[in-house]
Amino acid sequence: MNSSTIQSVGIIGAGAIGQAIAKQLVRAGIDVILSNSRGPASLAGVVDALGPRASAGTPQQAARADIVFVSVNWGRLPEALAGIDWTGRIVIDANNPVLLPGYRLAELGGRNSSQVFADFVPGARVVKAFNTLLAAVLASDPREGGGRRVVFQSGDDREAKAVVAGLIERLGFAGIDLGSLEVGGALQQFPGGVLPAVNLVKLG
Repeated sequence: MNSSTIQSVGIIGAGAIGQAIAKQLVRAGIDVILSNSRGPASLAGVVDALGPRASAGTPQQAARADIVFVSVNWGRLPEALAGIDWTGRIVIDANNPVLLPGYRLAELGGRNSSQVFADFVPGARVVKAFNTLLAAVLASDPREGGGRRVVFQSGDDREAKAVVAGLIERLGFAGIDLGSLEVGGALQQFPGGVLPAVNLVKLG
């Protein structure tokens, strides 16, 4: 698979970040399947606003798309991702290890959140991306000031990263590869990393 052959993206977690990326995907002509814990009927208004390329489904249905994008409250991730065969799937981890209320850092056992997230999707090819931008910024036009807004990514699967890098470019963003999940995931993580909420524009 390469970015030009991606026809659908499944989104598990239809909050502000999930809806922001859905907006960018449909704008780029990519079909989107949104899902949440409350069921497809609860997303009728969101889907209507996004237009005909958007539909609502269950997490299992969203996980059958060409790429799966996950943005769920950290404490609900195990439940949201359970019961799905993740083997070989490219999964974009857009999560941050924040526990509510209080925005407390979750206990990660000495690892970063992307390394822990990979345990929730056994067999998946995890790429960390799209978690550092605020939802309103992520939803806005990626072309700004004569350049393109930067999206960071990291991962341990070279082919999966290449596919996600191509998707980032297809959406109009500029991608920057930070390396492995161990290194890049730590830089991208909120709280703790240095890159969350940093809004960079790449010129040229």
